[in-house]
Amino acid sequence: MYNYHSSLVLQKLLSTNAYLGHRIPTSDFQGYLYGFRNEMAIIDLEKTLICLQKACKLVASIIRSKESHLLLVNINNPVYNKIIQQTAKRTNQSYINDKWIGGVLTNWEHMEDVQQHFQDLSEDPEFKDAFTSSPFSLPRFRKMQNCFEGIMTHCIPNCLVIMNANLNSMAILEADKLQIPIISLVDSNIPNRLHELITYPIPVNDDSIQFVYLFCNLITETVILS
Repeated sequence: MYNYHSSLVLQKLLSTNAYLGHRIPTSDFQGYLYGFRNEMAIIDLEKTLICLQKACKLVASIIRSKESHLLLVNINNPVYNKIIQQTAKRTNQSYINDKWIGGVLTNWEHMEDVQQHFQDLSEDPEFKDAFTSSPFSLPRFRKMQNCFEGIMTHCIPNCLVIMNANLNSMAILEADKLQIPIISLVDSNIPNRLHELITYPIPVNDDSIQFVYLFCNLITETVILS
């Protein structure tokens, strides 16, 4: 039986259209389904809520640990960029919005050096003048700088929180290789091979911006109260 807070969350989930899946769900997703309507998969939101509760419990335990932090990941989906950035800043966590650079996790120490190198270049007066002289100058530098913008450098993250598994497979593969827990929104078209690597999948319509707002608010509330 769910408590009053859980009932409120279920009502909010319904209002976000979080239950709307795709026409042909993958086999690993079958266990999350409530049924079909007009040939469209309907996600069981009670199971979504259970998965949300498990994910928030993990987040709380990580935040309570000393020098532990989350890495929020949203690649190839600019609609959610502002939400992720605001959530990371409100909770003092890491985030990546622009691009996943191969080796961010599996070669963390080298990436720290690269980030420091770009930071030093950006603060060099001569380089800064060249960088700002034209809006089209040094585009690769701009792109790399954006990639590192929200990443903490003091330690490797203790958990990845991913907004769309299908668009972030490289991040999932690297985290799995290092046995870093992964919390990820998974839609009904999630490939089986990818679903198997996600420690805490959350079955949901990951195209719902209203749900992403709700999810990020739950993460924020969990971090602040932990």
